[in-house]
Amino acid sequence: MTREASSLVWDYLVFIIFVIATTFVAVYSRFVEGKEKTKADFVFAAGKVSMAAMMLSIARGTLGVRSFLGFPSELIYRGTTMWETIYGMVLAYPIVCYIFVPVYYSLGITSVYQYLDLRFKSRLVRCLASGTYIVRQLLNQGVTVFTPCVALNSVIGLPYWASIFGITVVSVIFTILGGLKAAILADVMQGLTMIAVSVAIIIQGCIEAGGVANVFETNINGGRLKFFNFDLDPTIRVTTTSALIGQLFMSLSILGCQQNFVQRYCSMGSQRKVTKTLMYNIPVITILFSLSWVVGMVVYAVYANCDPYKAGYIKKYDEVLPFFVEDRFNYAPGILGLFMACLFNGALSLNVSNLNSLATVTFEDFLKPIPRLKAMKDIHQLYVIKAIGVVYGFVIMGISFGVGLLSGVIESSMLVTSATSGPLLGVFFLAMLVPCCNWKGAAIGMITSHILTLWITFGGLTIDKPIVVMPLSTEGCNNSSFNPHILRADIPFPITTTQPPTTVTYSSLNITRAETSDPLTDLYSITYMYYSFIGCIITVVIGCTFSCITNVSEDELYTKNLIHPIAQKIASWCPGANRRYLEDRKLSIIEENAPQMAKEARKKESTNGTTNVAFADEFADNVVCRTKL
Repeated sequence: MTREASSLVWDYLVFIIFVIATTFVAVYSRFVEGKEKTKADFVFAAGKVSMAAMMLSIARGTLGVRSFLGFPSELIYRGTTMWETIYGMVLAYPIVCYIFVPVYYSLGITSVYQYLDLRFKSRLVRCLASGTYIVRQLLNQGVTVFTPCVALNSVIGLPYWASIFGITVVSVIFTILGGLKAAILADVMQGLTMIAVSVAIIIQGCIEAGGVANVFETNINGGRLKFFNFDLDPTIRVTTTSALIGQLFMSLSILGCQQNFVQRYCSMGSQRKVTKTLMYNIPVITILFSLSWVVGMVVYAVYANCDPYKAGYIKKYDEVLPFFVEDRFNYAPGILGLFMACLFNGALSLNVSNLNSLATVTFEDFLKPIPRLKAMKDIHQLYVIKAIGVVYGFVIMGISFGVGLLSGVIESSMLVTSATSGPLLGVFFLAMLVPCCNWKGAAIGMITSHILTLWITFGGLTIDKPIVVMPLSTEGCNNSSFNPHILRADIPFPITTTQPPTTVTYSSLNITRAETSDPLTDLYSITYMYYSFIGCIITVVIGCTFSCITNVSEDELYTKNLIHPIAQKIASWCPGANRRYLEDRKLSIIEENAPQMAKEARKKESTNGTTNVAFADEFADNVVCRTKL
């Protein structure tokens, strides 16, 4: 598939110009608008980002560059069931708006995990949550950085190590020059360009396939458009049920408990603006999410009778979209370069945004408590955060080299996200919605959940699961199937090699159960879509159980604003004594000391000869009343 460099001059030119244009955003932010003067400028963009830009940035952060490349190949080789994860994604937005955002929007915190410290009075819980986020983001960013390398390698033969190193270096420069605002503006540029490229691919594909009606007919006949399978078998890779439940819990963890999204919420001017942005983002995320799947439909319709993977023209499923662009847009010089730039810059902007968040969480939750660092001036703390971001950039580079061993970018991303989302979401549910939960229950629940979830995850990687793809065909392959400039002499048409027979039945296509059956193997065969659900339930159940056993001590009382108002109201309806908060403890201390204060007041007035018995007897009650008011 690799072409000669001389035939890619325009594509190289467009690629370089687009990368420079995106990088210029950081340069402009640094030298024209002025460098960050405080940590808040770097972390929260000082509230200078428009609502439209924030909406597109949140949508881009939710989907990532992996969807642009991975969803089309998912449809072609695995079917459309993963498309139904949109149900859980959309349902998560109103829950985040009305459960998560009201609790910690006005707390004035730099790290979202600082909330857990305030709620549980425990650095252990805070560090467990922060550590979970850091591990998840490092692994996910490894997938993100690796994604464009697939296309660059398959089209121009650029080695994976060169692409990964290039993205890392530019990301580090971007991180040093610009903060959150630069990353958001780059997201906007990237998002608009990806939409334009996707629309161009859809139009070209419909023309090549003979019209919109033919695209749908070909996909239906090929078994690609099958929805609403509510099979409850947990070993099926993805069904409508697992897509809804699994993605809901993953999306709640990402949108409600993840630093890079909470930073965006806190950079807005008011809580009402945050709510409007998230709710207006539902149609935006639906359209952007579906665009990639429609791209997959048109690409499949074009290659239905001559699949490039089965024909031997590509080596990985994820190479099919770059192959299509190279094959069908040969008449338009520069389009391939723009496509490659979209992937490269998409990984770049997401990497910068996450480096910002990772560095902030690491400093605030792990390093700032060190006395010497805590005493630093604000600007010096900013320098430390940027230095941490640089280190993380190279850590992600190392992780990216191992991503190619997994089965596709979507498979890798979903596996990492699902395995780490449950415990993180569970501890936030405990903090916001369970007033009786204490730090002991939260910590034990989270640790137990991590152990069990990771045990199932790594156990699943040790067994041989069947890997079956949708039926593919090369029956229609001939010398006109692909553009002449990418035809290979070593693969003559028609193709006479035989392939192992495949079946179109849904269960055999998606089953993840190993052939040998025993209780442990059945456990390991559970689809990764349920990992987040399992982890969250374990955290909540164990957290509540141990909290009821150990109870909340006086030193662990917290203020009412750290619990969601709905949870406060429900707790007030429960039988038994009313739940005590930190405000109640302060009031009780004053009530206990009031008689002594009155006695001292009477003694003082008696010494001065100004005692008024009527007023003195009411002193204690007045103190308490003024306190309650």
